[in-house]
Amino acid sequence: MTITTRKSFSYCCWRNTRLYSGVQNALSPFSPQAVTLHTDLGDLKIELFCEKTPKTCENFLALCASGFYSGCIFHRNIKGFMVQTGDPTGTGKGGTSIWGRKFEDEFNEHLKHNVRGVVSMANNGPNTNASQFFFTYGKQPHLDMKYTVFGKIIDGLETLDELEKLPVNEKTFRPLNDVHIKDVTLHANPFAG
Repeated sequence: MTITTRKSFSYCCWRNTRLYSGVQNALSPFSPQAVTLHTDLGDLKIELFCEKTPKTCENFLALCASGFYSGCIFHRNIKGFMVQTGDPTGTGKGGTSIWGRKFEDEFNEHLKHNVRGVVSMANNGPNTNASQFFFTYGKQPHLDMKYTVFGKIIDGLETLDELEKLPVNEKTFRPLNDVHIKDVTLHANPFAG
């Protein structure tokens, strides 16, 4: 199922649409457990840890279903560390949660930044999660218990490799050429095609 809707996001308007009730129904025991981000460089399929990070996954899935991430660029890219996206302004300063405010961290001692392809929420300190997230390029144990891990890449590590190779501005770490999330596909079964 591919959902493509409007690019902008308004919590007040969006919560009252039929789309939100559809997403709420999807967040049942048969909740989507994976998404595929279709980027200019290829696909990134992410398994979500919905049972361990339910609020973070609810926010992420609802933003995916609303089309919020479609058109977002990868605005920060540090080789050997991580690549960040999820800000519709492309500045690294924008984005919001589905609740229209920052929300709390969901740390779990079993969810670590211990491999390439971990997916975590970006934040500005404790309990400041909104819409931005990042993928790790390798082990980053110093991020554990500071950034909510809510998924991992299960297919598309070659796309992550291509992202890491992008030339960037050495001062801002912004890629010299924009790479976009074109669309998002939600999967009820993370191992489905």
